[in-house]
Amino acid sequence: MVRLFIFLLVVLGLGWGFSWLADRPGLLSITWQDHLIETSLMVAATMVVALIGIVMLIWWIIGIVWTSPHSVRRYFRARKRDRGYQALSTGLIAAGAGNALLARKMSVRSRSLLRADQEPLILLLDAQAALIEGKYDDARAKFESMSNDPETRELGLRGLYMEARRLGANEAARQYAEKAAEHAPYLPWASQATLESQSRSARWDDALETLAQQRAAHIASRSEADRLKAVILTARAGARLESDPAGAREDATDALKLAKDLVPAAVIAAKALLRQENTRKAASVLESVWKLSPHPEIAATYIRARSGDSTLDRLKRAEKLEALRPNNVESLFAVAQAALAAQDLAKARARAEAAARMEESERVYLLLADIEEAETGDQGRIRYWMSQALRAPRDAAWVADGFVSENWLPLSPVTGKLDAFEWKVPFSQLEGPVVEGRLAADETIAALPPIAAAKPAPMEPTRRSEPLEPKIVPKPQEAKPAPEIAVAAKTTAPEKTAPEPDKTQESEPEAVPFYGRPPDDPGVKDQNADPTKTRLRLF
Repeated sequence: MVRLFIFLLVVLGLGWGFSWLADRPGLLSITWQDHLIETSLMVAATMVVALIGIVMLIWWIIGIVWTSPHSVRRYFRARKRDRGYQALSTGLIAAGAGNALLARKMSVRSRSLLRADQEPLILLLDAQAALIEGKYDDARAKFESMSNDPETRELGLRGLYMEARRLGANEAARQYAEKAAEHAPYLPWASQATLESQSRSARWDDALETLAQQRAAHIASRSEADRLKAVILTARAGARLESDPAGAREDATDALKLAKDLVPAAVIAAKALLRQENTRKAASVLESVWKLSPHPEIAATYIRARSGDSTLDRLKRAEKLEALRPNNVESLFAVAQAALAAQDLAKARARAEAAARMEESERVYLLLADIEEAETGDQGRIRYWMSQALRAPRDAAWVADGFVSENWLPLSPVTGKLDAFEWKVPFSQLEGPVVEGRLAADETIAALPPIAAAKPAPMEPTRRSEPLEPKIVPKPQEAKPAPEIAVAAKTTAPEKTAPEPDKTQESEPEAVPFYGRPPDDPGVKDQNADPTKTRLRLF
């Protein structure tokens, strides 16, 4: 654009100059070696301009002829470089696709067309081809040479880090990550790996510094950085709880400022305050988190905040939690447990049944079994609640990467990821053989052909817990000897109709409790009851 503007200015200047000369005609005389040359001013100016143009053209031709060998060499060099980059691009694509043969072929071709010291991607292609071929030693050697070059240091350290992780050399991987983070703190993988290794070795102060560097380098957003910082502060508070309760309280309080619903931070802060005999402040911290996220650990810490409280005092504290979050499963369960301990069985049963209506779980049915044992001692109903607990969904727990832990941990023991634990139902029961069996049964039923209409078969009378005593009325005949009576009974038996069931017993509506139907287990038999009749009366 600038060149075009300059060209237009030159053309306009020449046009203006020639027009100025045309408006002012004149005669130009030149005497040279007894010769007189006369011409007009316009012709003289035109000849000067033409002469200048001819000189420039001759100079351009001389320059082309003079630099032609270099131009030819540069052309062939550019063509060779283009072929090399084409081979390099094809090789990298083949390495990414897993084509080891083509990747190695393109690596050799690109090395013959390009210089490795001028194009570091050739080393990367060689390393990737070696990894695909299973030559891990050669690949590590390539990565080592790349890590020594300042231009490819980050790429080489990345390759060495991945190889160390593949071999399970966690210490070597940590060193490579820390070296990469030292030279380039803006690398997400190096910074994250360094943060995880520092957390795994419980170096919480160094982890906080690394997290601050991530925040400054804009690797993590503000919300993510605040959440990770809260987790690290909670972990440091848990480590300092026994030796330094004041420091643990400060760390846990700072963590709650960053993540208000972080349950472990609230529990640790409350325990630290209780060690400092500040029960009111501990209760306030637990209540604030309970309003946001009801949790069994918060309820247990809140109810047992004072060791000298009676069971009735603990029941009142549980009811206070219920008032903060009414119609909540955790609130109902906490009150039911406290009421059972205080021997208020009616309240315990009411709260436990309400919790079972809202959410079926193993712990609720086990609590109902304990209540049943304390109130009635009915073994049949106790066994029923136990069987319901076996079939109920599992209780929620701290889960991270398929690992179930009784207590919260700051990082996953499987992958080492920070803030990996979640309070949820483990996946083992959801993905177990029961669900697979149901799916397989549904598919089998769907694949079956339709059932043809058939004549219904006669139904046999349902066996009851108390045997029926049908009465067979004999035909009015004369008395016969005993053997003949037996024969007559055998011949007339098929003609007899089946006894009708007791309609009075079926017509009475059965009381169906909220959990389904009455227990199948009849319980313990009463030894003082009259023995039931088990023989059929023919006459």
